[in-house]
Amino acid sequence: MALEELWYVSDELWEVVARELPAPVRRFRFPGRKRVPDRLCFEGIVFVLRSGLPWRRVPRHDDRPCGVTCWRRFEEWASDGVWDRLHESLVCELGVAGALDLDRAIVDSSQALAKKGANLSAKARSTGAARASNATS
Repeated sequence: MALEELWYVSDELWEVVARELPAPVRRFRFPGRKRVPDRLCFEGIVFVLRSGLPWRRVPRHDDRPCGVTCWRRFEEWASDGVWDRLHESLVCELGVAGALDLDRAIVDSSQALAKKGANLSAKARSTGAARASNATS
């Protein structure tokens, strides 16, 4: 896969994502450096997810932000609940379009608690002081 394909985010997907993003707040008295556009940061996040590279290894070319900038925006959006809202809206749109096949759904322990059918917990072994076993006899 070419490097540009890893960065690519379609305009249709960006429209859905842009609706879920909070409006950035900029200070008036000491505004600081101008904020990197949200779309470029989102494309950087998609690049990391598709390539599997660490944030610090994101290549800088053209006007793309560095990986640390993308990571900060990822964390900011995570704390604002953007990813949960985005997941809900994408699932809703897929359901309306009839493109969601629930027969192929997977539930794992990160989504639902799995008890493995155990009725009782195992008896905990004592960690208290005890007489050491003799290895010579």
